Amino acid sequence: MSYTALYRKWRPVSFDEVKGQDHIVKTLKNQITSGRIGHAYLFCGTRGTGKTSIAKIFAKAVNCESPVDGSPCGECSMCRQIASSASLNVVEIDAASNNGVENIRDIRDQVQYPPTEGRYRVYIIDEVHMLSNQAFNALLQILEEPPEHLMFILATTEVHKVLATIKSRCQQFAFKRIHPSQIAAHLLHISQEEGIGLTDGGAALIARLADGGMRDALSLLDQCAGGGGAVDEERVLSTLGLAGNLEAAALLDEAAAGDTAAALERLDRLYAGGKEMTALAGELSALTRDLLVRKTAPKGGAALMTGGFDGETLKRLSAQFDVARLVQMLALLQKTAADLGRSANRRTDMELCLTVLCDPALDPTPAGLSARVARLEQGGGAAPVPRQSQAAAPPREAGPAPRREEPPRNEVPWEEPPLPDEPPPREEDAPPWDVEPEPRPAAAKGSRPAPKAQTAPEPAPAAQQPAPQGAAEGWPGWPAFRERLKGRLAVSDYSFISNSAMAEGRFDGRQITLWTANDFLRDMLDRPAITRPMAELCQALTGAVHTVAVKVGQAPPEAAPAPAQADPLTEFLVQGGSNITVE
Repeated sequence: MSYTALYRKWRPVSFDEVKGQDHIVKTLKNQITSGRIGHAYLFCGTRGTGKTSIAKIFAKAVNCESPVDGSPCGECSMCRQIASSASLNVVEIDAASNNGVENIRDIRDQVQYPPTEGRYRVYIIDEVHMLSNQAFNALLQILEEPPEHLMFILATTEVHKVLATIKSRCQQFAFKRIHPSQIAAHLLHISQEEGIGLTDGGAALIARLADGGMRDALSLLDQCAGGGGAVDEERVLSTLGLAGNLEAAALLDEAAAGDTAAALERLDRLYAGGKEMTALAGELSALTRDLLVRKTAPKGGAALMTGGFDGETLKRLSAQFDVARLVQMLALLQKTAADLGRSANRRTDMELCLTVLCDPALDPTPAGLSARVARLEQGGGAAPVPRQSQAAAPPREAGPAPRREEPPRNEVPWEEPPLPDEPPPREEDAPPWDVEPEPRPAAAKGSRPAPKAQTAPEPAPAAQQPAPQGAAEGWPGWPAFRERLKGRLAVSDYSFISNSAMAEGRFDGRQITLWTANDFLRDMLDRPAITRPMAELCQALTGAVHTVAVKVGQAPPEAAPAPAQADPLTEFLVQGGSNITVE
């Protein structure tokens, strides 16, 4: 006698044997007992959760000669015929291979005739989402006005691909993933009946690896039991090839240490050994996901683990990463795994992914930037901001520009030229103390007016001179303005403003312009939470309402705030000329 696979041998044949779908079983049994049976049902859910099994049980129940509490008796001729797939009243169709309009037309021609035995002619269409649009339209015609003896049970793993017009004519049931504890308990029961030495740890590990599918769990148990002996955690890991996950853990260790060279060398060995890059990306993604779950749900996260990694490995790795870094890593790995399917050079793409994992500063995505900002707020682990050159450094906020130190006179054999930041005075602008003293014409009656060259020039009104950028009255300069924003902005927002590599501000007397490096930073900064406090602070300093704009580009050089122009005579008196009497 040939061997029967466990998932086939232990397939449920009654509602009482179904695991993890109590909400669906209860509803269907009540419909049978009350006689409120519909003509079309849509079963949707992940693979291996019991959709086809419940469809067959339901088909037996509606045709059973003596159902027991809504369940098929399993003893009548109809139950035995349907169980052995010998009944003409129950037809199973795989829409993956019979998805044409001609297949649905054949069904339309057959449903006109009532069943020879039983009450209902049941059509179970598996993977119904694979039908073509023409086939869906043909099926819709049948569902609109079905005969009284006709019933459709549609099953799919991708309900979003089913036409809305089809779903609206069906009773839709959503199948849940079976909880790992229920799967583990069922596996232990089956192993006792089959004489398999399955341990509690092995059952729990298989249950987590099954991802909510009982059929997958039975297939994994069948595979692990083939080697003989006890089926424990070590046996499960080695049989399923998950021992290679140790290499994935080693790669994350090297990513935490920032050892790009070691990570690339390990990748080269794995590639030479025949390791598929897509599988490696999946293992790294699963490991990073487990670390994230362990970080965010330390108490209840054990049941959420994939089960491919031991507790000591997870504990060691989780201590090396924070949550923001894990989110950035998981986003990168998920994107890489999705892109590898259509990549022309998967090895290169995987090497690029590992390089970014080892050096998060290379990640240009929003997730990478958020991770770096989070580490800045926590005060550690962030990549250093590139220091600006002295020439590009913003000017200091206060007062006039400092005077340059004069070189010692004994080191300069010639006469010292005027300082470069103070142009030499013109003859007509010479101060009064360098001109031959002469009584002011206003004090002497009838005297000639003094020549223009001998009077101090009247400074031009500020309104007649074009104000340099950033030199508006009250504006302290961008560095000082940025410092005063501290406390007015959230910590995460201020981290953008305070970093000169991310944002530089300029004020032209009418509006504040924030210059950023890219569109992402522009979108991050162009928010009322940032622009409104900036506008309010500028109004408090300048006494006028100004707008705030955020642009992409390089900020122009900012001029230092213009110092107040003092009268030359007043300046002379302050510096020590108080012995001169001014009339």
